[in-house]
Amino acid sequence: FYTCNDLGLTALSRSKKWVEKCQRQDLIDKSPDQLYRFYRLCGKHFETSLIDSEGQSTVLKDDAIPTIFDVPSQPQNGQVKRGKETTKDDETERKGRKKIKKSQAETAKEDVQTLTEEEQHKEYLKSLFEVLILLGEQNIPPTGPGDNKQDGLGSSNFQALLEYRMNCGDEILKKRFDVNKECCSSAQLSQLIEVCEKCVRSQLVAEVKQNGFFSLLTDDLVKISGEWYLPVFLRYVDQSNCQQERFAGFLSFEGEGDALAENLLYEMTDKWGLDMEQCRGQAHSCSGTHFSRIKTFAAKLMERYPMAVLALRSTQTLNVSLADGMALSGVQLVMSTLKKIESFFSQSPLLQLELEHAITIFYSDKEERAKELKEICRTSWTRRHDAFEVAVEILEALLLCVDSVHDNEDMRWSDQVTHNALEISKALADFEFVMALVVLKNTLTLTRAFGKNVQGTATDAHFAATSLKAVLHSLKEVCDNIDVYHEFWNDEAVNLATAMEIPVKVPRSFLRKHQSESGALQPVSYYKEHLSVPVVNYVIKEIGELFCEDHLKALRCLSLVPAVIEQRKSTEPEEECVQVFKNCMPNAGTLSAELHCWWVKWSKKGKGETLPSSLHETLQLTDVKFFPNMLAALRLIGILPTLALEESVDVAYKRFQMYMENTPDKFKSKSLALLNMNYDIGYNLDSIVEVYMKTYPDREEES
Repeated sequence: FYTCNDLGLTALSRSKKWVEKCQRQDLIDKSPDQLYRFYRLCGKHFETSLIDSEGQSTVLKDDAIPTIFDVPSQPQNGQVKRGKETTKDDETERKGRKKIKKSQAETAKEDVQTLTEEEQHKEYLKSLFEVLILLGEQNIPPTGPGDNKQDGLGSSNFQALLEYRMNCGDEILKKRFDVNKECCSSAQLSQLIEVCEKCVRSQLVAEVKQNGFFSLLTDDLVKISGEWYLPVFLRYVDQSNCQQERFAGFLSFEGEGDALAENLLYEMTDKWGLDMEQCRGQAHSCSGTHFSRIKTFAAKLMERYPMAVLALRSTQTLNVSLADGMALSGVQLVMSTLKKIESFFSQSPLLQLELEHAITIFYSDKEERAKELKEICRTSWTRRHDAFEVAVEILEALLLCVDSVHDNEDMRWSDQVTHNALEISKALADFEFVMALVVLKNTLTLTRAFGKNVQGTATDAHFAATSLKAVLHSLKEVCDNIDVYHEFWNDEAVNLATAMEIPVKVPRSFLRKHQSESGALQPVSYYKEHLSVPVVNYVIKEIGELFCEDHLKALRCLSLVPAVIEQRKSTEPEEECVQVFKNCMPNAGTLSAELHCWWVKWSKKGKGETLPSSLHETLQLTDVKFFPNMLAALRLIGILPTLALEESVDVAYKRFQMYMENTPDKFKSKSLALLNMNYDIGYNLDSIVEVYMKTYPDREEES
């Protein structure tokens, strides 16, 4: 048997031609990919001149097509045999077919017998890895769906595909099964998965190293097999000057404080092989009880690698990110309830219609606004820049809707739906929720436009970087006059609560802990000290950390985008901002002259000329290679976690979300997740096999 030299489209289409030429009717309905991976054709159909010998293996030349056939001639002159009439030609044809089939089976066994034990073991491992990679790419759990045998894989998906391969003629797998009565044990499958993870990550890290600087991004903690893990992404710009973001895997999140931070850094540097000296940015999405530990990790990372500037992550809006990080009971009640609301109404279009009906009732005299709110509620509104403003506007409608669902007078909803509605209703009818929502709305209104702009177009993000000082000034003005502002906020919350028939009171959890103070404590005073003041102070502090001076300078370097230059042609180049990258430039000594030439080139727009308006378009300019310092600066801007990616490359996080949402908890695997989310990275089976054999040399002896 012979195989092709490469796994390209040419080889796939050639496999289809072989089947047609060899008249293999049993394979005619197979796809080219199936033919290439799981079937082989006999060498007797090829001219000797088309066959090459490479070392110990025999392969076909790239243009090889079978032309020699030992089959009887077809009926001529349009004659057709009918019924069960037997002719001499029929008998000859049957014998010929039998001869061909027998020859193929015999040749397959002979081919296996000519391989050394080591070569057979490698082919066997390749078969296992091919099946595992196929399952991982399609997010099909290898151990599912019916793994009932404790000592083996039983009727698992992995075993089913191995049996399919054996039935299709994989003689090496057959031999293994005949000797051991199984192709792969559960223990060996775990080893295969571990090696796959190791190889995929090694390839990812090598790609990142090849392209220089990168940013480190993390997402909310996830629970897999009962343990907490931190999802990690890497953002970089590749050799073709395209922004890329890849999922790099999960880090075990066990421990506290500095010890946890040290463990995370050790695993990334020593186990994963990341060169953190090349890290130029970091961004984290975390909420709830784990936030303080993430902050400790971010601080340790900055302390060890000062160039890893803390930034906002583009997958989360600024206002939602700020609220997620506040460890205040009222704020966390708001955030957890908003997540429940999003999950609740995404279950069924009927629930969405129920909410829209409630909005119609409360906005009967404002049809245009009702229509706008309904449109907003059909999106993921709880994660919008104006999420808290929208929540306040539809709060009464929300409570009416969930109360109606919970009452279930027409028996339309299941017990689970009515239970979830009750949980949301209880939260919405708590004055602590109402007060916290009003405070968040009024405080974060001041940062909403800035947050939206900084994640918008290059022009918008550049403007945002220049406007932050005004935003901070407004926040500090609120802080200095918090007594006055809190009084207004308290009145708004009380009026809303009164309309919803919600009693105005101090949270019960606080009263239980401070029974001696409960008699004299007024709600207005409590919420000022425990909500309004901490919220405003936190927002000021956090924005200062997320947008430090170096981060703002990097964002202002978006002035290098031609459309921004043309728009601001009356101003001088912002060389002071570009200087933030001088240590990473190939020739910093010529920066001033090069920047001036770049500015002149793009400040004069030709008639009818459309200038590149995004960072992506600018990086793809053919002229950019003649401005090496500008290219270096643009590539560094490209890895800033704050800036939104182009739709075509913004896929890593979407794949991550799909995996976490669509995979049942019992089948989630930190190793297979990496394989699934990087299915397009390309695999070298020979390299994977070599890694496995080095990692588990005893397995070769067992085989």
